[in-house]
Amino acid sequence: MGRGKKLDLFIGAEIDDSWAEIQTLRKTTISKEILEPSKHFLYFSKEKRRGKTVTIVGEFLLSKNDKTTTLKMLKKKLGCGGAVKENFMEFQGELKEKLRPLLIDANYRIKNGH
Repeated sequence: MGRGKKLDLFIGAEIDDSWAEIQTLRKTTISKEILEPSKHFLYFSKEKRRGKTVTIVGEFLLSKNDKTTTLKMLKKKLGCGGAVKENFMEFQGELKEKLRPLLIDANYRIKNGH
Protein backbone atom coordinates (compact mmCIF):
# COMPACT_ATOMS: atom_id res chain seq x y z
CA MET A 1 0.00 0.00 0.00
CA GLY A 2 1.41 3.33 -0.97
CA ARG A 3 1.37 6.54 0.87
CA GLY A 4 -1.40 8.14 -1.16
CA LYS A 5 -3.95 5.31 -0.94
CA LYS A 6 -6.67 5.35 1.70
CA LEU A 7 -7.51 2.24 3.62
CA ASP A 8 -11.25 1.53 3.55
CA LEU A 9 -12.35 -0.84 6.30
CA PHE A 10 -15.83 -1.89 7.22
CA ILE A 11 -16.02 -3.06 10.82
CA GLY A 12 -19.76 -3.41 11.10
CA ALA A 13 -20.50 -0.54 13.47
CA GLU A 14 -23.03 2.00 12.41
CA ILE A 15 -22.06 5.57 13.23
CA ASP A 16 -25.01 7.89 13.52
CA ASP A 17 -24.86 11.67 13.87
CA SER A 18 -28.05 11.92 15.92
CA TRP A 19 -26.76 13.10 19.28
CA ALA A 20 -29.23 13.35 22.13
CA GLU A 21 -29.48 16.87 23.49
CA ILE A 22 -30.14 17.35 27.20
CA GLN A 23 -33.26 19.43 27.59
CA THR A 24 -33.13 20.04 31.36
CA LEU A 25 -29.98 21.58 32.72
CA ARG A 26 -28.70 20.37 36.06
CA LYS A 27 -29.04 23.05 38.68
CA THR A 28 -26.37 22.99 41.33
CA THR A 29 -27.08 24.85 44.50
CA ILE A 30 -24.17 26.55 46.14
CA SER A 31 -25.14 27.81 49.52
CA LYS A 32 -24.71 31.55 49.72
CA GLU A 33 -26.33 31.60 53.12
CA ILE A 34 -24.37 33.49 55.75
CA LEU A 35 -24.27 31.76 59.13
CA GLU A 36 -23.12 32.98 62.49
CA PRO A 37 -20.01 31.29 63.95
CA SER A 38 -21.94 29.12 66.44
CA LYS A 39 -23.83 27.42 63.57
CA HIS A 40 -20.74 26.33 61.65
CA PHE A 41 -19.48 22.74 61.73
CA LEU A 42 -15.84 22.92 60.68
CA TYR A 43 -13.56 20.05 59.80
CA PHE A 44 -9.85 19.79 59.18
CA SER A 45 -7.96 18.17 56.36
CA LYS A 46 -4.29 18.01 55.52
CA GLU A 47 -2.64 18.06 52.09
CA LYS A 48 0.89 17.95 50.81
CA ARG A 49 1.77 20.57 48.24
CA ARG A 50 5.23 20.66 46.76
CA GLY A 51 6.51 18.68 49.72
CA LYS A 52 5.02 21.05 52.32
CA THR A 53 2.01 20.49 54.54
CA VAL A 54 -1.11 22.64 54.22
CA THR A 55 -3.91 22.57 56.82
CA ILE A 56 -7.38 23.18 55.37
CA VAL A 57 -10.30 24.24 57.58
CA GLY A 58 -13.85 24.77 56.45
CA GLU A 59 -16.45 25.32 55.30
CA PHE A 60 -16.91 28.96 56.34
CA LEU A 61 -20.27 30.43 55.32
CA LEU A 62 -19.42 34.04 56.10
CA SER A 63 -19.42 37.27 54.18
CA LYS A 64 -16.23 38.09 52.31
CA ASN A 65 -15.18 40.75 54.82
CA ASP A 66 -15.77 38.43 57.79
CA LYS A 67 -13.71 35.68 56.14
CA THR A 68 -10.76 37.98 55.54
CA THR A 69 -10.84 39.43 59.07
CA THR A 70 -11.08 35.94 60.59
CA LEU A 71 -8.20 34.74 58.43
CA LYS A 72 -6.12 37.77 59.34
CA MET A 73 -6.72 37.21 63.05
CA LEU A 74 -5.85 33.51 62.87
CA LYS A 75 -2.71 34.10 60.78
CA LYS A 76 -1.51 36.70 63.25
CA LYS A 77 -2.06 34.45 66.27
CA LEU A 78 -0.47 31.43 64.58
CA GLY A 79 2.40 33.29 62.92
CA CYS A 80 1.95 31.62 59.55
CA GLY A 81 0.69 32.31 56.05
CA GLY A 82 -2.67 31.40 54.65
CA ALA A 83 -5.41 32.12 52.15
CA VAL A 84 -9.16 31.80 51.61
CA LYS A 85 -10.17 29.58 48.69
CA GLU A 86 -13.80 28.65 47.98
CA ASN A 87 -15.08 29.06 51.56
CA PHE A 88 -12.13 27.11 52.98
CA MET A 89 -9.16 28.59 54.80
CA GLU A 90 -5.72 27.19 54.03
CA PHE A 91 -2.82 27.58 56.44
CA GLN A 92 0.82 26.83 55.79
CA GLY A 93 2.03 24.03 58.02
CA GLU A 94 0.48 21.35 60.20
CA LEU A 95 -1.52 23.52 62.60
CA LYS A 96 -4.56 21.45 63.56
CA GLU A 97 -3.74 21.34 67.28
CA LYS A 98 -3.06 25.09 67.42
CA LEU A 99 -6.09 26.05 65.32
CA ARG A 100 -8.66 24.04 67.30
CA PRO A 101 -8.60 26.15 70.52
CA LEU A 102 -8.52 29.42 68.55
CA LEU A 103 -11.62 28.46 66.57
CA ILE A 104 -13.43 27.24 69.69
CA ASP A 105 -12.66 30.56 71.41
CA ALA A 106 -14.17 32.34 68.38
CA ASN A 107 -17.43 30.31 68.95
CA TYR A 108 -16.98 27.95 65.99
CA ARG A 109 -17.97 24.32 66.38
CA ILE A 110 -15.80 21.48 65.11
CA LYS A 111 -17.05 18.10 63.94
CA ASN A 112 -16.28 15.16 66.21
CA GLY A 113 -13.12 13.30 65.31
CA HIS A 114 -11.57 16.27 63.53
